[in-house]
Amino acid sequence: MPFKPVRIAGTRRQIGQALGKLARPLMTVYLDQSATWQALRPWRGHAYLQELAGHAQEALPAIWEEFEGLAEGLRIPAADLLLWHCRGDLLHKTTDGCTSVALQAADGERWIAHNEDGDPYLYGRCHVVDVQPDDAPGYVSFYYPGSLPGHTFGANRAGLVQTINNLRTRTRRAGVPRMFLARAVLDCASLDQAAELLAHMPRAGAFHHTLGAAGDPRLLSIEATPGACSVETVARRYGHANHLIHHGTRDTPQIVTDSSRARQNRIDALVDTWNDASGEADLVAALHDTEGALPILRRAPDDPDDENTLATAVFALDDEHVTLRIYDRKARPSQEINIK
Repeated sequence: MPFKPVRIAGTRRQIGQALGKLARPLMTVYLDQSATWQALRPWRGHAYLQELAGHAQEALPAIWEEFEGLAEGLRIPAADLLLWHCRGDLLHKTTDGCTSVALQAADGERWIAHNEDGDPYLYGRCHVVDVQPDDAPGYVSFYYPGSLPGHTFGANRAGLVQTINNLRTRTRRAGVPRMFLARAVLDCASLDQAAELLAHMPRAGAFHHTLGAAGDPRLLSIEATPGACSVETVARRYGHANHLIHHGTRDTPQIVTDSSRARQNRIDALVDTWNDASGEADLVAALHDTEGALPILRRAPDDPDDENTLATAVFALDDEHVTLRIYDRKARPSQEINIK
């Protein structure tokens, strides 16, 4: 069955090694065909990259150990893997897209849903992993080959949910690479702990995080950039594409692609039609919307950002539970996972 979780457990290094081994057969071909990897090559050996590595090692030593295990499992140099992990911190434009939506239902149930958009080469070549470290809650996440989980969509066994949208800011600042921070969120035990981590950790790149948690009535939209962290609470319904839209961050220098602008305008129009009777079917319909030349559901071989929708995720949260349903461009889910 598509997206059946691959279970991984052990120490941090053992988990990294297993993730690397899972991706090893694909990694060389994947990088060879990647325009992003070609654009990164001039950064090889740059002192700034080592500065980012120092921030990651100091701030997140356990995740750095996972990263080292990942390099071992992939059998590629750690310096090259670090370069790949810092792609969004070094390049102003990468082939990572995504659209997220969130809904607060009248009965207290909450939904976070997400289109994972990425390199079209990866369609059908990604995994879902169910990871249990020895020293953390454990999590379920969509897994790009050779990248630490967390920067896509996932949730942990403490009931914390996270979806990530790429932001193409034009500023760089020495700090923890954004993919390491997104992975660190999945080790958090609460919504407040995750928000605190994102607010106070020095950040090298920018991501949009949609966060929720079982037992917590809030849904948070967080735009975390190298110079700011804007947190908004979703009052009722919400949509976000791939550029900064919060009042406190939208004037940050950034690249807004035609696709991101079109998807933001369209998702805003769709969520405005939701009412007290709206639920999961409405979120899926919005993320599978194909209206316009640059639609939310991205399947075009000539997509201007070189991105296609790889999977759609819907997280249902209530006071005690988190359930994930994954859709493969179809109206019915191909996988359901009870996370908490």
